[in-house]
Amino acid sequence: MLVRSEGQPAVSDEAVDEAYDGLGATFDFYLDAYARNSIDDEGLPLKAYVHYGTNYDNAFWDGSEMVFGDGDGELFNRFTISIDVIGHELTHGVTEDEAGLVYSNQSGALNESVSDVFGSLVKQYAKKQRADEADWLIGEGLFTSQVQGRALRDMANPGTAYDDDVLGKDPQPADMSGYVDTGQDNGGVHINSGIPNRAFYLTAKAIGGNAWEAAGHIWYETLRDPRLRTNASFASFARLTVRNAQIAFSETEVKAVKDAWNTVGVKVR
Repeated sequence: MLVRSEGQPAVSDEAVDEAYDGLGATFDFYLDAYARNSIDDEGLPLKAYVHYGTNYDNAFWDGSEMVFGDGDGELFNRFTISIDVIGHELTHGVTEDEAGLVYSNQSGALNESVSDVFGSLVKQYAKKQRADEADWLIGEGLFTSQVQGRALRDMANPGTAYDDDVLGKDPQPADMSGYVDTGQDNGGVHINSGIPNRAFYLTAKAIGGNAWEAAGHIWYETLRDPRLRTNASFASFARLTVRNAQIAFSETEVKAVKDAWNTVGVKVR
């Protein structure tokens, strides 16, 4: 049932209004920051379904629309509550359209990281925050008060987002010394994404100002780069970020990119 369409006023359902606002903020971000017309750059209408399932603890992009669960009320609140999660999920559609990064191992971790990067930038753009003002958290507000944690992930400090008796401790490594070889989670796509996440954070922080302008532009052009392979490794992605920085920016930005990747143990020159 259609509850709210483009241009209509808010309704009495918080999840509907949060989804509407989050989809709109993501559309505006991509259009304003990168002249991208929706997820496919061809004006794809953004659709979302809320109240999915019963106590469903997730949100996802199914290839054509967004789907949001309400959370179980014990560990998770409703998944429309977090604008960066909405931006994250919609960015999976952008990645699918531009790069088709295979969802396993390092290419899968890059897929997840790109969604975190632009999910965070959607929030920063909406709040008009500079890199040094942003919290760099993904999913702040999703946990209920019963959970010992700040968010699902912390891009600035991977591995510190939560430490809870039920959920356990945030398993993300901050650099390649902690890289997790695993057959679970499609080869650790949500775990090892902390490494490229931190590389982007370090790049944006070193450059300063609005992260979507220089750092975000470099990552966006890398995602669109025809040299980016579907099974890209961290190292190959890192090299392309350096090349795209060299094309569009000065040595200051190039150095920030190189230093960031080297800091997280992905060696580039």
